[in-house]
Amino acid sequence: MNAWNNQNARGLANLFVDDGEQIGFDGSQSIGPDEISEHLAPIFEHHRTAQFVSKVKSIRFLSHDITILRAIAGMVPPGQSDLNPSVNTHHTLVTQEIEGSWKIKLFQNTPAQFHGRPELVEQMTEELRQLL
Repeated sequence: MNAWNNQNARGLANLFVDDGEQIGFDGSQSIGPDEISEHLAPIFEHHRTAQFVSKVKSIRFLSHDITILRAIAGMVPPGQSDLNPSVNTHHTLVTQEIEGSWKIKLFQNTPAQFHGRPELVEQMTEELRQLL
């Protein structure tokens, strides 16, 4: 979240293993730190991106060195102080410890639109607002 919020494409990309994958909010896929950085750099160069606010919901160890982390996240648009509920998301990360450092194998950013269930959108938004 810090690398995104500081618009640091290379810093974010370096959190991934060599063959790590990022699947974005729009379904775009980037593989490996170089491709991830190349995908994010123009976004950061041409847009002031919204700031993420996130809450870890669970971390499950699949083995001593592999985890699945699940979080919820919201975004505060530039110049505003409240979340935009239409871009709430679920974040899923598969991480691996390599030589004492945790790296991302897979990051998936899934829209949390809850079609036809606006009360769930509001529930998630309120949970994230508590972190502002």
